[in-house]
Amino acid sequence: MFVTLFFITTPYGRHRRTGWGPGVNPHIGWILMELPSVVLFAWVYFDGVGAGQPAAMALFTLWELHYVQRTFIYPGLMRSGATPIPVSMAAMGWIFNAINALLNATALTHLPMGYSDRWLVDPRFLIGAAVFLAGFTINVHSDHILRNLRKPGETGYKIPHGGLFRWVTSPNYFGEILEWCSWAVASWSLAGAAFAVFTFANLAPRARAHRRWYLENFPDYPKKRKALIPGVF
Repeated sequence: MFVTLFFITTPYGRHRRTGWGPGVNPHIGWILMELPSVVLFAWVYFDGVGAGQPAAMALFTLWELHYVQRTFIYPGLMRSGATPIPVSMAAMGWIFNAINALLNATALTHLPMGYSDRWLVDPRFLIGAAVFLAGFTINVHSDHILRNLRKPGETGYKIPHGGLFRWVTSPNYFGEILEWCSWAVASWSLAGAAFAVFTFANLAPRARAHRRWYLENFPDYPKKRKALIPGVF
């Protein structure tokens, strides 16, 4: 997928194009696509024998913090007139989120080793949780900047400024990658590591496509801005 997405950009937002089937209202489509990450994750988590462990509950809280915001708050703040999401893409997103939620919730409360109370003071959890919250803040703040580029009634795209946009084209993606890489550390699970790898494989090519799109459409776009990682990529 990582290689493929450098040649085929996922068709939503500024990259929307025909040939991917009918579209659905982005507010509804986004909620339905992300819903398994909230509901299915909680269902599987609380069905496990380790659901009451404080460390597992702390990890559960981090996960739900991201996905409640992403599933309900983020689409609720979308401006009217947002580009429809192809039904095919929403369906693929739903399938991924369902599998990912199942795997990560199982890793938290269904495996024999579980999480002892000592995990709450383990450096892996402490560092992972702190970086997760930093990534979450970057992600939400960057989305806020993008959402407020246009005044009421305006359409089209503008060059974003402020925050990490000073250095990269897609700091919202950088924040999300930071979240799930640190989740992998905080949970110290194979499921978390797989999610981190998938997140980078999905978002890094899209960040590169965003940068290329800006350079093609805005002659004054800052050419020193990297796509995703300040000073690197």
